Amino acid sequence: MSTTSKLTRWAVALVTAAAVTGLTAPAALADPPAHAATQAAIDGQRSARAAIGAGATVREGNTMWSLTSGTRMLGQALPVGPEHRVRAGSLTKTFTAAMMLQLAEEGLVNLDASVETYLPGVVQGNGYDGRNITVRQLLNHSSGIFDYVEVALRNPQFQLRQFTLAQVAALGLANPPYFAPGQGWRYSGTNFILAGMIIEAVTKRGWIEELTTRIITPLGLSTTMVPVGTKALPQGHVRGYLGRVVYLDVTQMFEPSIGGSSGGIVTSGQDATKFLQALLTGKVIPPARLAEMLTPFVGPGAPEIAYGLGISRYPLPCGGEAWGHNGLWPGYESNAIATTDGRAAFTTVNVLDPFGGGSGGSLSHGGGPGLLANATMTALCDKS
Repeated sequence: MSTTSKLTRWAVALVTAAAVTGLTAPAALADPPAHAATQAAIDGQRSARAAIGAGATVREGNTMWSLTSGTRMLGQALPVGPEHRVRAGSLTKTFTAAMMLQLAEEGLVNLDASVETYLPGVVQGNGYDGRNITVRQLLNHSSGIFDYVEVALRNPQFQLRQFTLAQVAALGLANPPYFAPGQGWRYSGTNFILAGMIIEAVTKRGWIEELTTRIITPLGLSTTMVPVGTKALPQGHVRGYLGRVVYLDVTQMFEPSIGGSSGGIVTSGQDATKFLQALLTGKVIPPARLAEMLTPFVGPGAPEIAYGLGISRYPLPCGGEAWGHNGLWPGYESNAIATTDGRAAFTTVNVLDPFGGGSGGSLSHGGGPGLLANATMTALCDKS
């Protein structure tokens, strides 16, 4: 990396003290701690990753509760609370897909129209023809377009400049397609960068501006943002780290504009659950559009875990199903899900091990449920 950061060795000491004075009558058995299953799940996620901190936030109707494990900053005893911001990575895709479905409802976008219709000349050459790729195929990852993340986050030079959506898309389109449109399924961030470009083309406004007016402001998402022109995060955030045993603080190392409409959102447990609760209960898009969003891709190479339009299906251990998305960004892993009856859960850890151990696999494959998602599902089912 061209950015020089000092590696810090993290030593955790767990000290338990008990003092007993005098003779007392036998104490009554204490009630079990609330949400013990969720606490065990996030403690387990933190331990499995040798992570510094983890947190969970759950909403059910108008009520919200949260749990924390470890710390949000190395060397400090600070909880990972529901209001603390994280870089949420591919959870951004669900926000972008929801906006696209709003535009479809308004008649500004036809999901079955070609990408060429809205972005003439952008997806052409090198094996691509935007006339044969639909907007829907972008949103359900059946376009075959190469994932720009495979090159973007691994090149230190890309962390030294800001990118437009068009420049990010070009990183993916410079590589040949994985397969012909509709003839397979492969998770690709380039799909959602192009979706952001379509949003800008039809609204004549920036993607971030549309996100703010369509979702952030109406839902009152007070901690949700897309950083512009800075790698710094506002006060009240979780620090992100790479490593195991020895850690590198990468909170401000990676260029956030590379994420864009595919992975650039910063949010918190309280906001992520509020958004998904609203989305899954029909408050963001009409019921018919929500049903369309939750219709999984069926075709060659369809993933084992069903994927709709910017959203994954999660079979719950307590019965039924939830929908949401995983999110990976260097130093962070998060997962947020919700049910159509108004329950929502979010979990996060602030270490992404570059040598393996993340639940979503590589940074370019954060869509499906994994180990962290199991903790989120435990939280959603936790009635204790």
